[in-house]
Amino acid sequence: MEAIVKTNFNFPGQTSHYVGKVRDVYGIDDKYLVMVVSDRISAFDVVLPKGIPFKGQVLNQIAAKFLDATADILPNWKIAVPDPMVTVGHKCEPFKVEMVIRGYLSGHAWREYKAGKRTICGVEMPDGMVENQKFPHPIITPTTKAAEGHDEDISKEEIIAQGIVSKEDYEKLEAYTHAIFQRGTEIAQKMGLILVDTKYEFGKKDGQIYLMDEIHTPDSSRYFYAEGYMERLEKGEKQKQLSKEFVREWLMANGFQGQDGQQVPEMTEEIVNGITERYIELYENIIGEKFEKAQGTDVAARIEKNVTDFINTL
Repeated sequence: MEAIVKTNFNFPGQTSHYVGKVRDVYGIDDKYLVMVVSDRISAFDVVLPKGIPFKGQVLNQIAAKFLDATADILPNWKIAVPDPMVTVGHKCEPFKVEMVIRGYLSGHAWREYKAGKRTICGVEMPDGMVENQKFPHPIITPTTKAAEGHDEDISKEEIIAQGIVSKEDYEKLEAYTHAIFQRGTEIAQKMGLILVDTKYEFGKKDGQIYLMDEIHTPDSSRYFYAEGYMERLEKGEKQKQLSKEFVREWLMANGFQGQDGQQVPEMTEEIVNGITERYIELYENIIGEKFEKAQGTDVAARIEKNVTDFINTL
């Protein structure tokens, strides 16, 4: 199956076209967004040279299921999934922060902690913790949403002082972030998983806060397997995890961390197929259902037809 790494559709009523690291977003009548989740893959804020077949379908379908599973907490942007790789939803005015929430000391937070820092985004982290240990309470470590390049850590106080988000709205975002993370944690537990950390994006439409974009996917979240977690923690061993961290680890092992002058290692067919298999494994473990590969040899034509047919019903 070919990987979809570039799209250039012209849908009815199309008013804009934005290309992100992974998603291509088409504006329709300045009211709706068509989000095509491509098979591009990024790590260290770099889009890698080859796409991963079925990755877009995996991410889109996981996000759709979790948007539905959290819709009672707050409204979200999703209207429909007219194609396995596409979500159509409401256009919202995005807040210029990403709400990162961490239940465990992993990833970026651990790298900061290991370097001797005990505060991240203005939030204190207890002394004496080890990698992948559970925090006493989940912590929110927001980042600014960069148009390009790296997102930057920022504190709640700075966000409010700089007028990026009002105090009233920010406190609502915090409450929603905790509630959605709690729901995701409960769903993960049923699947024998631990939701370690994740990020959410929010926007506003008609004065109401909406949850946007993807949620609880392996690109935006880190999951550990619950079985054996404590034993691995006590022995100081790496956790068995479900996230795209395995892609970062492969890159790092081959001398690439997104820094100037570094070359992305060769992505052989074996490497690409292996990443596809891991993404399908992620889907089946997170959702608890067998992954059904979308059919069709001309994926772009399938997407165009499915989305056009749906737009004509709006």
